[in-house]
Amino acid sequence: MGVKNFIGDLKVLYLAATTKPPSSEAIGSLPLLVQQHASSNPNRIALLCEDEQVTWQELNDQANRVAAKLEADGITKGDCVSLFMQNRIEFVSCMLGIQKLGAVVGMINTNLSTQQLVHCINLTESKKCIFGEELTQPLSEVTAELNLRDGSDYLFVSDTAETPAPNWAVTLDIKDDSIQASNPDVTSTLTMGDVALYIFTSGTTGLPKAAVVSNKRIFPLSNMGATMLLRINENDRMYNCLPLYHGTGLMAGLSAAFQVGASSVIKRRLSVSEFWDDIRKYNCTCFVYIGEFIRYLMSRPELKDDKINPIRAIIGNGLRPDIWNSFKQRFDIERIGEFYGASEGNGGFANVFNKDSTVGLGIAPVKLAQYDVAEDELVYDSQGRCIEVAAGDSGLLLIEVTEASKFEGYTNEEASNKKLVSNAFTDGDMYFNSGDLMKSVDVGFSFGQKHYQFVDRVGDTYRWKSENVSTNEVGEIINNFEDVIFTNIYGVEIPGTDGKAGMAAIVLRENISLAELNIRAFSDHISKCLPSYSRPIFIRILKELPTTTTHKLQKNDLRNHAYHLAQVEDDLLVMKPGSDCYSRLDSDFYDQVMQRQIRF
Repeated sequence: MGVKNFIGDLKVLYLAATTKPPSSEAIGSLPLLVQQHASSNPNRIALLCEDEQVTWQELNDQANRVAAKLEADGITKGDCVSLFMQNRIEFVSCMLGIQKLGAVVGMINTNLSTQQLVHCINLTESKKCIFGEELTQPLSEVTAELNLRDGSDYLFVSDTAETPAPNWAVTLDIKDDSIQASNPDVTSTLTMGDVALYIFTSGTTGLPKAAVVSNKRIFPLSNMGATMLLRINENDRMYNCLPLYHGTGLMAGLSAAFQVGASSVIKRRLSVSEFWDDIRKYNCTCFVYIGEFIRYLMSRPELKDDKINPIRAIIGNGLRPDIWNSFKQRFDIERIGEFYGASEGNGGFANVFNKDSTVGLGIAPVKLAQYDVAEDELVYDSQGRCIEVAAGDSGLLLIEVTEASKFEGYTNEEASNKKLVSNAFTDGDMYFNSGDLMKSVDVGFSFGQKHYQFVDRVGDTYRWKSENVSTNEVGEIINNFEDVIFTNIYGVEIPGTDGKAGMAAIVLRENISLAELNIRAFSDHISKCLPSYSRPIFIRILKELPTTTTHKLQKNDLRNHAYHLAQVEDDLLVMKPGSDCYSRLDSDFYDQVMQRQIRF
C-alpha cells in the first residue's frame, strides 16, 4: 500500500466514524445540487452524449422548463410522473425537472411493453408520462389501458426529429432558449426524507414492484461512491453506459458525479467494440459497471494498448473473483469500487479500502444467518431465533432495520412486509431479508474491519446429492477453461431424483464451435476442479449469453427450458452416469431420463 493510498484510507476511516446519516428533515436533493453547480460553475460541462454536451447552467435551465410545464399542468409535490426514455441528456433534464417540484419520478424500464408497461405506469398512479420519440411505438400500443388522458397527460420529447408528436401527446421542448424559467421555490425546501424515485425491481417472479427511493437513500450511496470508492472531484469525467432507470447507473454513476461536480458521458447502451475508444475519446477517468459487462470487455482479444487508457477508478457491482485481478492488471485499473446493495434494500457493503475480490465493509448493521437451501427457509434454534453462521461460512444476509438504516419498502405494503424478519435474534428487532447468501473473507490488513463476499442469490443456489451448490462458484471455475468466455449455472429437475441437478449454459470463444471444442479436455477440467456433486450434468452451448437489461445474467428461461429437446434448439451435452466425458444428448437417452430409467 502506497503512502498516498494509506493516507486516503485513514481519511475514509475518519469520514466513516464522524459522518452521520442525513436526517430526514435536512434539505437536499439532486436538482438542488445541480442548481448549486449552475451557480458556482455555470460553464463547466455537466453531461456529454454522442455529439451533444451541456453545461451545468444549460442542464439546470432545461430542468426548469420541464418543471414549469408540469407545474402549469397541475403537478405538485408527491405526484408521480412516469419517465420513459432512453439514456440521453433529455432523460436527465426531465428527471431533474420532475424532482424540482417535489414530484416522484417513475423510472420506467425502456424495454417494457404491453402488460408490464401498463402495470408500472398504473401501479404508481402516474399523473403524467414523459416519453421519448424513440419509444413512441410501445407506448402507443397501451394508451387505452393507462389511467392517463390523451392530448394532455402524455408529454413527447423529440429525439432525432424524424417523427412528430402523435396526436394523443403534446410536445415538451426543453431546448427552447426563448422559454425562460427560474428555479422553482419548492426545490429549496425539499428534504432528505422526501421520496424522489420509484425504481422497479426485476424480480424473479410476478410483475415488477416499485421500490420507494428517497433523497436519503440516494445521497449516502452517491456521496460514498464519489468520495470513498472512486475518490473523484470536479476535474474527473465518468463514463456511464448503464441504464439510468436502474439504481446502479443512476445512484452509483450519475448521482456520484453530481455530488462532486464531475462531468458524465452518457451512452445509450453498452457497446463493447466502442467502449475503450469512447473512454479515450472523452478522456474519462472512471466508469460505472455491472460485473457481466466486465466479462464482455475481457472476452475481446488482448491489444498492446489495453493499458493505455485514462481510467483510474471504477464503481459497480457483480465483478466476480475469477476475473477481478486479470481485468485490473490487463487495463491497469488502480481502484475497483465494488459495492453491494439492492434498489429496495436498507443497507449494503462498499469496498472503500480497494481490497481485491470483496464487496467491502458493511454500511449498516448486518448478520449472516443459517439458511436451508433445500427447504428455501431460514434455520431457527429451539427458541425460534435465527442462527448466525461461523466465520467464513455462507449465510443469508440480514440487514438490521434501524433509525439510520430504515427500510422504505415498496409502494405495496404487503410486498414490503414479506421482506422483513421480526424478532430474528432478540425481542423487538427487525431485519431486511436480502435474499442473498454472503460470507466474510480475510483480505489481510484492513484497519480491523470485516470484509464480505457475495456468494449467490438464494433462488440460484440449489441442492444436489445432499450438498448446497453455489452457481457463482461453479460458473467461475468453468470460465477458467480456455475456450469458454461465459457460463450461467442453474439447477434443473430430473424425474425420480431429489434436489436439482446442475446445468451450465456456456458461450464459447469467438470462432470456436462445438465441433472444434476439445470435449475431453473440457470434461477433464470440470472433473478435476469441481467435486462430483457440483459438476453440471447437462451443458447447453449458446451463441450468446442471455442477460437482463442491466447486464445481469438471465436464468428464468434457461431454467424453464432446461435440457428438454423440444424446447432447446442449441446443442446439448450430458455427463452420463459412470462416464467421465460429456457427450451429445440424444432423444433415446432423453426419453430414458424422463421415464426414470436412468439413475444419477
